[in-house]
Amino acid sequence: MGEDRLLERIQFLEKEPARRARENPKRIVDSILRHLQRILNTRQGSVLIAKDYGVPDFTDFLYSYPEALSEIERSIRQMIQKYEPRLKDVRIRFIHQDEDLLSLHFQIVAKVLTEDTKIPVLFESFVSSEGKIMIKG
Repeated sequence: MGEDRLLERIQFLEKEPARRARENPKRIVDSILRHLQRILNTRQGSVLIAKDYGVPDFTDFLYSYPEALSEIERSIRQMIQKYEPRLKDVRIRFIHQDEDLLSLHFQIVAKVLTEDTKIPVLFESFVSSEGKIMIKG
């Protein structure tokens, strides 16, 4: 049952108390995807319990674009490494898109460590012109 975050496990156990504690790789990846969506759409300073939770407002980086891309990649990688411990060997890479110049596209490559194996994962994130981040896996 380690594939889910604590609150997800509690909710699931309320619905299915007889569930066995066997890992399901798809559930792990889906849970990580949902959590990344939360992390990357939270602005730093907006969570009282952890001032560094979330990412900086990427619109602040527009003035130094494209030099700011490495700073954005670093911010995303640091947030994932700190707040999503199920992902290891996290790499972030900017993907240039000629057809969509008003949004930023990043690739997130990492490994999920399960009881039995390492699962390679690839997520694509899109930062819209409004600053909202969408992730698909």
